Amino acid sequence: MAQQNVGKLNEKPKVVRAKGGSIGRVDIPFLMLVLILVVFGLIMVASSSYVYGYYEYGDSYYYIKRQLIFAAVGIVVMFAMAFFDYHRLRKYAFPLLCISVVLLILVLIPGIGKTVGDARRWLDFGIRFQPSEIGKFAIIISFASYISANYKNMNKFKVGVLPLIIMLGTVVGLVAVETHLSGAIVIMAIGVIMMFVGGVQMRYFVGAIGIGSLGLAVIVLFTDYMQMRIKTWLDPFENISGSGYQLVQSLYAIGSGGLLGLGLGQSRQKHLYLPEAETDYIFSITAEELGFIGALFLILLFVMLVWRGFYIALNARDKFGSMLVVGIIARVGVQTILNIGVVTNALPSTGITLPFFSCGGTALLMLLFEMGVVLSVSRFSYIDKS
Repeated sequence: MAQQNVGKLNEKPKVVRAKGGSIGRVDIPFLMLVLILVVFGLIMVASSSYVYGYYEYGDSYYYIKRQLIFAAVGIVVMFAMAFFDYHRLRKYAFPLLCISVVLLILVLIPGIGKTVGDARRWLDFGIRFQPSEIGKFAIIISFASYISANYKNMNKFKVGVLPLIIMLGTVVGLVAVETHLSGAIVIMAIGVIMMFVGGVQMRYFVGAIGIGSLGLAVIVLFTDYMQMRIKTWLDPFENISGSGYQLVQSLYAIGSGGLLGLGLGQSRQKHLYLPEAETDYIFSITAEELGFIGALFLILLFVMLVWRGFYIALNARDKFGSMLVVGIIARVGVQTILNIGVVTNALPSTGITLPFFSCGGTALLMLLFEMGVVLSVSRFSYIDKS
Protein backbone atom coordinates (compact mmCIF):
# COMPACT_ATOMS: atom_id res chain seq x y z
CA MET A 1 0.00 0.00 0.00
CA ALA A 2 2.86 2.37 0.80
CA GLN A 3 4.34 1.74 -2.64
CA GLN A 4 0.97 2.43 -4.26
CA ASN A 5 0.69 5.73 -2.46
CA VAL A 6 4.21 6.74 -3.49
CA GLY A 7 3.35 5.86 -7.07
CA LYS A 8 0.30 8.09 -7.00
CA LEU A 9 2.32 10.97 -5.63
CA ASN A 10 4.81 10.61 -8.47
CA GLU A 11 2.14 10.83 -11.16
CA LYS A 12 2.40 13.89 -13.40
CA PRO A 13 -0.15 16.43 -12.13
CA LYS A 14 -2.72 18.17 -14.24
CA VAL A 15 -1.94 21.88 -14.24
CA VAL A 16 -4.79 24.37 -14.31
CA ARG A 17 -4.78 28.15 -14.29
CA ALA A 18 -5.88 29.80 -11.06
CA LYS A 19 -8.64 32.36 -11.20
CA GLY A 20 -7.11 35.79 -11.53
CA GLY A 21 -3.57 34.43 -11.29
CA SER A 22 -0.76 32.75 -13.17
CA ILE A 23 0.38 29.16 -13.16
CA GLY A 24 2.91 28.23 -10.54
CA ARG A 25 3.28 31.56 -8.73
CA VAL A 26 4.53 31.50 -5.16
CA ASP A 27 2.30 32.58 -2.30
CA ILE A 28 2.94 36.34 -2.23
CA PRO A 29 1.56 37.04 1.30
CA PHE A 30 3.79 34.32 2.78
CA LEU A 31 6.82 35.57 0.84
CA MET A 32 6.26 39.16 1.99
CA LEU A 33 5.91 38.08 5.61
CA VAL A 34 9.19 36.16 5.42
CA LEU A 35 11.02 39.12 3.88
CA ILE A 36 9.60 41.53 6.46
CA LEU A 37 10.71 39.24 9.28
CA VAL A 38 14.20 38.92 7.77
CA VAL A 39 14.62 42.70 7.42
CA PHE A 40 13.15 43.35 10.88
CA GLY A 41 15.47 40.72 12.32
CA LEU A 42 18.54 42.25 10.65
CA ILE A 43 17.67 45.67 12.06
CA MET A 44 17.41 44.25 15.56
CA VAL A 45 20.63 42.24 15.22
CA ALA A 46 22.43 45.43 14.19
CA SER A 47 20.95 47.32 17.14
CA SER A 48 21.41 44.64 19.79
CA SER A 49 24.92 43.45 18.83
CA TYR A 50 27.02 46.52 18.14
CA VAL A 51 28.07 47.05 21.77
CA TYR A 52 29.17 43.46 22.30
CA GLY A 53 30.75 43.35 18.85
CA TYR A 54 32.97 46.31 19.70
CA TYR A 55 33.75 44.96 23.18
CA GLU A 56 34.63 41.44 22.00
CA TYR A 57 36.07 42.02 18.52
CA GLY A 58 36.77 45.75 18.27
CA ASP A 59 34.20 45.98 15.48
CA SER A 60 30.67 47.22 16.21
CA TYR A 61 29.48 45.74 12.91
CA TYR A 62 31.02 42.30 13.41
CA TYR A 63 27.75 40.43 13.97
CA ILE A 64 25.55 42.29 11.53
CA LYS A 65 28.08 41.89 8.69
CA ARG A 66 28.07 38.12 9.16
CA GLN A 67 24.30 38.03 9.51
CA LEU A 68 23.84 40.09 6.34
CA ILE A 69 25.97 37.65 4.36
CA PHE A 70 24.01 34.64 5.59
CA ALA A 71 20.70 36.46 5.02
CA ALA A 72 21.68 37.30 1.43
CA VAL A 73 22.77 33.73 0.72
CA GLY A 74 19.67 32.42 2.50
CA ILE A 75 17.32 34.54 0.39
CA VAL A 76 18.99 33.26 -2.79
CA VAL A 77 18.59 29.69 -1.49
CA MET A 78 14.96 30.40 -0.58
CA PHE A 79 14.11 31.59 -4.11
CA ALA A 80 16.01 28.68 -5.63
CA MET A 81 14.01 26.24 -3.50
CA ALA A 82 10.78 28.08 -4.32
CA PHE A 83 11.22 27.10 -7.97
CA PHE A 84 12.45 23.59 -7.17
CA ASP A 85 9.95 20.75 -7.33
CA TYR A 86 9.56 19.76 -3.67
CA HIS A 87 8.56 16.21 -4.67
CA ARG A 88 12.19 15.56 -5.54
CA LEU A 89 13.11 16.06 -1.88
CA ARG A 90 11.25 12.92 -0.96
CA LYS A 91 14.00 10.55 -2.04
CA TYR A 92 16.40 12.27 0.35
CA ALA A 93 14.20 11.79 3.44
CA PHE A 94 15.77 8.60 4.81
CA PRO A 95 19.39 9.47 3.83
CA LEU A 96 19.03 12.86 5.52
CA LEU A 97 17.68 11.22 8.67
CA CYS A 98 20.68 8.85 8.73
CA ILE A 99 23.13 11.71 8.17
CA SER A 100 21.44 13.67 10.95
CA VAL A 101 21.81 10.76 13.39
CA VAL A 102 25.49 10.35 12.47
CA LEU A 103 26.17 14.07 13.00
CA LEU A 104 24.37 14.01 16.35
CA ILE A 105 26.54 11.07 17.42
CA LEU A 106 29.70 12.89 16.27
CA VAL A 107 28.76 15.83 18.51
CA LEU A 108 29.00 13.56 21.55
CA ILE A 109 32.53 12.35 20.74
CA PRO A 110 35.21 14.26 22.72
CA GLY A 111 37.55 16.12 20.43
CA ILE A 112 34.99 16.31 17.63
CA GLY A 113 31.99 17.95 19.24
CA LYS A 114 32.50 21.56 20.33
CA THR A 115 31.59 22.41 23.90
CA VAL A 116 30.39 25.73 25.34
CA GLY A 117 29.84 25.59 29.09
CA ASP A 118 28.17 22.28 29.96
CA ALA A 119 26.63 21.87 26.52
CA ARG A 120 28.16 19.90 23.63
CA ARG A 121 26.05 20.95 20.64
CA TRP A 122 28.30 22.09 17.80
CA LEU A 123 30.43 20.70 15.00
CA ASP A 124 33.04 22.71 13.15
CA PHE A 125 34.01 21.62 9.64
CA GLY A 126 35.15 25.07 8.54
CA ILE A 127 31.66 26.32 9.36
CA ARG A 128 30.36 25.95 12.87
CA PHE A 129 26.82 24.59 13.08
CA GLN A 130 24.42 22.69 15.32
CA PRO A 131 23.44 19.25 13.94
CA SER A 132 20.16 19.62 15.84
CA GLU A 133 19.12 22.19 13.20
CA ILE A 134 19.57 19.54 10.52
CA GLY A 135 17.78 17.07 12.82
CA LYS A 136 14.69 19.27 12.85
CA PHE A 137 14.36 19.24 9.08
CA ALA A 138 15.29 15.55 8.91
CA ILE A 139 12.34 14.71 11.17
CA ILE A 140 10.03 16.99 9.16
CA ILE A 141 10.86 15.48 5.76
CA SER A 142 11.00 11.89 7.09
CA PHE A 143 7.63 12.20 8.82
CA ALA A 144 6.11 13.90 5.76
CA SER A 145 7.36 11.15 3.47
CA TYR A 146 6.26 8.32 5.75
CA ILE A 147 2.84 9.76 6.61
CA SER A 148 2.03 10.57 2.97
CA ALA A 149 2.89 7.01 1.92
CA ASN A 150 0.92 5.38 4.75
CA TYR A 151 -1.81 7.88 5.58
CA LYS A 152 -4.60 5.34 5.01
CA ASN A 153 -3.13 3.13 7.76
CA MET A 154 -2.10 5.81 10.26
CA ASN A 155 -4.78 4.55 12.66
CA LYS A 156 -2.83 1.30 13.13
CA PHE A 157 -0.18 1.24 15.86
CA LYS A 158 2.41 -0.84 13.96
CA VAL A 159 2.13 1.36 10.88
CA GLY A 160 1.08 4.80 12.09
CA VAL A 161 2.82 5.09 15.45
CA LEU A 162 5.70 2.69 16.11
CA PRO A 163 7.99 3.64 13.18
CA LEU A 164 7.49 7.35 13.84
CA ILE A 165 8.16 6.93 17.56
CA ILE A 166 11.41 5.10 16.78
CA MET A 167 12.58 7.86 14.41
CA LEU A 168 11.53 10.64 16.75
CA GLY A 169 12.89 8.97 19.87
CA THR A 170 16.30 8.42 18.29
CA VAL A 171 16.78 12.05 17.26
CA VAL A 172 15.23 13.53 20.41
CA GLY A 173 17.30 11.24 22.63
CA LEU A 174 20.59 12.20 20.96
CA VAL A 175 19.77 15.91 21.16
CA ALA A 176 18.77 15.60 24.82
CA VAL A 177 22.07 13.87 25.66
CA GLU A 178 23.85 16.99 24.35
CA THR A 179 22.06 18.80 27.20
CA HIS A 180 20.20 20.66 24.45
CA LEU A 181 16.78 20.30 26.04
CA SER A 182 15.22 23.17 24.07
CA GLY A 183 16.18 21.51 20.79
CA ALA A 184 14.79 18.18 22.03
CA ILE A 185 11.49 19.86 23.00
CA VAL A 186 11.15 21.57 19.61
CA ILE A 187 11.85 18.36 17.68
CA MET A 188 9.45 16.39 19.88
CA ALA A 189 6.75 19.03 19.40
CA ILE A 190 7.23 18.97 15.62
CA GLY A 191 6.87 15.18 15.58
CA VAL A 192 3.80 15.14 17.81
CA ILE A 193 2.04 17.87 15.78
CA MET A 194 2.77 16.06 12.52
CA MET A 195 1.50 12.78 13.95
CA PHE A 196 -1.70 14.46 15.08
CA VAL A 197 -2.30 16.18 11.74
CA GLY A 198 -1.26 13.01 9.90
CA GLY A 199 -4.15 11.03 11.35
CA VAL A 200 -2.76 9.12 14.32
CA GLN A 201 -5.62 7.95 16.54
CA MET A 202 -6.23 10.12 19.59
CA ARG A 203 -5.45 7.34 22.06
CA TYR A 204 -2.03 6.80 20.50
CA PHE A 205 -1.52 10.54 20.26
CA VAL A 206 -2.25 10.98 23.97
CA GLY A 207 0.02 8.04 24.74
CA ALA A 208 2.86 9.57 22.71
CA ILE A 209 2.47 12.84 24.59
CA GLY A 210 2.47 10.94 27.88
CA ILE A 211 5.66 9.04 27.03
CA GLY A 212 7.34 12.22 25.85
CA SER A 213 6.32 14.12 28.96
CA LEU A 214 7.57 11.28 31.15
CA GLY A 215 10.91 11.37 29.36
CA LEU A 216 11.23 15.11 29.87
CA ALA A 217 10.27 14.74 33.54
CA VAL A 218 13.02 12.13 34.01
CA ILE A 219 15.55 14.47 32.39
CA VAL A 220 14.48 17.31 34.68
CA LEU A 221 14.48 15.19 37.83
CA PHE A 222 17.90 13.64 37.23
CA THR A 223 19.68 16.63 35.71
CA ASP A 224 21.09 19.18 38.13
CA TYR A 225 21.22 22.03 35.64
CA MET A 226 17.52 21.61 34.78
CA GLN A 227 16.55 21.61 38.45
CA MET A 228 18.48 24.85 38.83
CA ARG A 229 16.64 26.34 35.87
CA ILE A 230 13.27 25.38 37.33
CA LYS A 231 14.23 26.99 40.63
CA THR A 232 15.41 30.13 38.84
CA TRP A 233 12.18 30.27 36.84
CA LEU A 234 10.07 30.17 39.99
CA ASP A 235 12.02 33.04 41.59
CA PRO A 236 14.72 34.65 39.43
CA PHE A 237 15.29 37.39 42.03
CA GLU A 238 16.37 34.87 44.67
CA ASN A 239 19.83 34.67 43.11
CA ILE A 240 19.98 37.92 41.19
CA SER A 241 23.77 37.92 40.86
CA GLY A 242 23.97 34.22 39.92
CA SER A 243 21.59 31.92 38.07
CA GLY A 244 18.84 34.54 37.94
CA TYR A 245 21.02 37.34 36.56
CA GLN A 246 20.25 36.92 32.84
CA LEU A 247 16.52 36.53 33.34
CA VAL A 248 16.32 39.52 35.69
CA GLN A 249 18.16 41.69 33.14
CA SER A 250 15.74 40.47 30.48
CA LEU A 251 12.76 41.48 32.60
CA TYR A 252 14.37 44.88 33.27
CA ALA A 253 14.75 45.37 29.51
CA ILE A 254 11.15 44.41 28.73
CA GLY A 255 9.75 46.46 31.62
CA SER A 256 11.71 49.61 30.81
CA GLY A 257 10.40 49.60 27.23
CA GLY A 258 6.93 50.66 28.31
CA LEU A 259 4.32 51.26 25.64
CA LEU A 260 6.41 52.87 22.90
CA GLY A 261 9.97 51.92 23.91
CA LEU A 262 13.16 53.88 24.44
CA GLY A 263 13.76 54.22 20.72
CA LEU A 264 15.62 52.12 18.16
CA GLY A 265 19.26 51.77 19.21
CA GLN A 266 18.62 53.25 22.67
CA SER A 267 18.59 50.06 24.76
CA ARG A 268 20.48 50.25 28.03
CA GLN A 269 20.54 46.54 28.84
CA LYS A 270 22.55 45.67 25.72
CA HIS A 271 25.47 47.62 27.16
CA LEU A 272 26.92 44.38 28.59
CA TYR A 273 24.15 44.00 31.19
CA LEU A 274 22.08 41.39 29.33
CA PRO A 275 24.11 38.38 28.12
CA GLU A 276 23.21 36.98 24.68
CA ALA A 277 21.31 40.15 23.80
CA GLU A 278 21.85 39.47 20.08
CA THR A 279 20.85 35.79 20.21
CA ASP A 280 18.47 34.15 22.68
CA TYR A 281 17.36 37.42 24.31
CA ILE A 282 16.93 39.63 21.26
CA PHE A 283 13.18 39.83 21.90
CA SER A 284 13.94 41.59 25.21
CA ILE A 285 15.99 44.25 23.40
CA THR A 286 13.21 44.61 20.82
CA ALA A 287 10.67 45.20 23.61
CA GLU A 288 13.00 47.67 25.33
CA GLU A 289 13.66 49.74 22.21
CA LEU A 290 10.28 49.48 20.47
CA GLY A 291 8.04 48.98 23.51
CA PHE A 292 4.88 46.96 23.88
CA ILE A 293 3.65 48.12 20.46
CA GLY A 294 6.81 46.94 18.71
CA ALA A 295 6.82 43.60 20.55
CA LEU A 296 3.15 43.11 19.71
CA PHE A 297 3.84 43.87 16.05
CA LEU A 298 6.63 41.25 16.05
CA ILE A 299 4.31 38.64 17.57
CA LEU A 300 1.60 39.54 15.06
CA LEU A 301 4.02 38.94 12.18
CA PHE A 302 4.73 35.44 13.47
CA VAL A 303 1.01 34.73 13.97
CA MET A 304 0.30 35.81 10.38
CA LEU A 305 3.19 33.69 9.08
CA VAL A 306 1.93 30.59 10.90
CA TRP A 307 -1.64 31.22 9.74
CA ARG A 308 -0.56 31.68 6.13
CA GLY A 309 1.63 28.62 6.35
CA PHE A 310 -1.24 26.42 7.46
CA TYR A 311 -3.37 27.95 4.69
CA ILE A 312 -0.73 26.75 2.21
CA ALA A 313 -0.73 23.32 3.87
CA LEU A 314 -4.51 23.04 3.53
CA ASN A 315 -4.30 23.89 -0.17
CA ALA A 316 -1.33 21.69 -0.99
CA ARG A 317 -1.87 19.31 -3.91
CA ASP A 318 -0.78 16.19 -2.02
CA LYS A 319 -0.22 14.79 1.44
CA PHE A 320 3.56 15.02 1.22
CA GLY A 321 3.52 18.74 0.49
CA SER A 322 0.88 19.39 3.12
CA MET A 323 2.81 17.55 5.83
CA LEU A 324 6.07 19.25 4.85
CA VAL A 325 4.51 22.66 5.39
CA VAL A 326 2.82 21.57 8.64
CA GLY A 327 6.18 20.43 10.03
CA ILE A 328 8.07 23.55 8.95
CA ILE A 329 5.43 25.95 10.25
CA ALA A 330 5.10 23.98 13.49
CA ARG A 331 8.87 24.37 13.98
CA VAL A 332 8.67 28.15 13.56
CA GLY A 333 5.61 28.48 15.79
CA VAL A 334 6.87 26.26 18.60
CA GLN A 335 10.30 27.85 18.62
CA THR A 336 8.80 31.35 18.71
CA ILE A 337 6.48 30.49 21.60
CA LEU A 338 9.33 28.90 23.58
CA ASN A 339 11.72 31.81 23.02
CA ILE A 340 9.24 34.52 23.98
CA GLY A 341 8.01 32.41 26.89
CA VAL A 342 11.56 32.03 28.23
CA VAL A 343 12.64 35.69 27.97
CA THR A 344 9.41 36.85 29.63
CA ASN A 345 9.76 34.17 32.37
CA ALA A 346 6.51 32.53 31.34
CA LEU A 347 8.50 29.31 30.78
CA PRO A 348 11.68 27.89 32.35
CA SER A 349 14.92 28.86 30.61
CA THR A 350 15.81 26.50 27.75
CA GLY A 351 18.27 28.50 25.66
CA ILE A 352 16.37 28.72 22.39
CA THR A 353 16.66 31.23 19.56
CA LEU A 354 13.97 33.41 18.00
CA PRO A 355 13.46 32.51 14.31
CA PHE A 356 14.62 35.20 11.82
CA PHE A 357 15.86 37.43 14.67
CA SER A 358 18.50 35.71 16.78
CA CYS A 359 22.03 36.12 15.45
CA GLY A 360 23.23 32.84 13.97
CA GLY A 361 24.15 32.43 10.33
CA THR A 362 23.68 28.72 9.73
CA ALA A 363 20.36 28.70 11.61
CA LEU A 364 19.07 31.57 9.46
CA LEU A 365 20.30 29.85 6.31
CA MET A 366 18.53 26.62 7.24
CA LEU A 367 15.35 28.51 8.13
CA LEU A 368 15.26 30.35 4.79
CA PHE A 369 15.85 27.05 2.99
CA GLU A 370 12.74 25.71 4.75
CA MET A 371 10.78 28.84 3.79
CA GLY A 372 11.75 28.11 0.21
CA VAL A 373 10.28 24.62 0.57
CA VAL A 374 6.99 26.13 1.77
CA LEU A 375 6.98 28.49 -1.23
CA SER A 376 7.63 25.53 -3.52
CA VAL A 377 4.59 23.76 -2.10
CA SER A 378 2.55 26.94 -2.56
CA ARG A 379 3.39 27.00 -6.29
CA PHE A 380 1.51 23.73 -6.70
CA SER A 381 -1.65 24.98 -5.00
CA TYR A 382 -3.00 25.66 -8.49
CA ILE A 383 -2.70 21.99 -9.39
CA ASP A 384 -5.96 20.13 -9.94
CA LYS A 385 -6.23 17.64 -7.05
CA SER A 386 -9.00 15.59 -8.61
